[in-house]
Amino acid sequence: MAVEKAPSCTLTPAPPKPGRPGRTRLLWLGLDNVSFDEAVQEIIGMCRQPGPAYVLTPNVDHFMRARKDTRFREIYDNADLRLADGMPVLWGARALGTPLKAKVSGSDLIGELCRHAAREQLRVFFLGTTPRVLETASRALVERYPDLQIVGACSPQVSTSGECAEDAEVERMVHEARPHLLFVAFGTPKQEMWIASHYRALGVPVSIGIGASLDFIAGVQVRAPAWMQRAGLEWLWRLVHEPRRLWRRYLVQDPPFLWHVFREWLRMRLRPRS
Repeated sequence: MAVEKAPSCTLTPAPPKPGRPGRTRLLWLGLDNVSFDEAVQEIIGMCRQPGPAYVLTPNVDHFMRARKDTRFREIYDNADLRLADGMPVLWGARALGTPLKAKVSGSDLIGELCRHAAREQLRVFFLGTTPRVLETASRALVERYPDLQIVGACSPQVSTSGECAEDAEVERMVHEARPHLLFVAFGTPKQEMWIASHYRALGVPVSIGIGASLDFIAGVQVRAPAWMQRAGLEWLWRLVHEPRRLWRRYLVQDPPFLWHVFREWLRMRLRPRS
């Protein structure tokens, strides 16, 4: 459902968060080295802990954006959990001697988190995409997990800088609903900017960016076959289906990631040994 207009929001810097066990660094972003099941268990555990937290799932596009955008990189540096989304990220980490256990994408997480939420009576709230997608995806998830408590959903308009004229109403709805999990589906970089600016004021135990996950659940978009995901070709599937929107990202902005990985690998190989 849409919400009424309210004063625009502003970005506020978050204080640095301490490191955590199992965290490694790939190029200029930190990643948590966890399996899919470990990520799910950690997020569900965070739902029971006091204090708000947020979870992000960096893919190659996020890496390249963070290289140039200081604010975006700071948002990742302050995330409580950073889960590698995409096989190229895993390949890069392995090439540089810091292999990761698994790819953990928001599109894979949402179903499993909703399953656990239904079983453990955790409340969820959906934010983003369109009213039609929210309604269809919510209905599909409740059919799949009958005990799932979806306590709210809204689709405000958010700018690429994370600014939103409907923040006051969104915050009121979230406060009244008191969810344990807030799924934010604005797409990158909107969702990351918005989460970092509001998660403390909202007080939700876990806010997580999920991109197009609700579109997949609603059937508005079709996700790549499993074999293409395993082969690291999900980007090609999306490019074929949305060439006008995604050609620049996949053919211009993202390919330099491989060059940066190669350059770091070469630097490591040429480094003098003590």
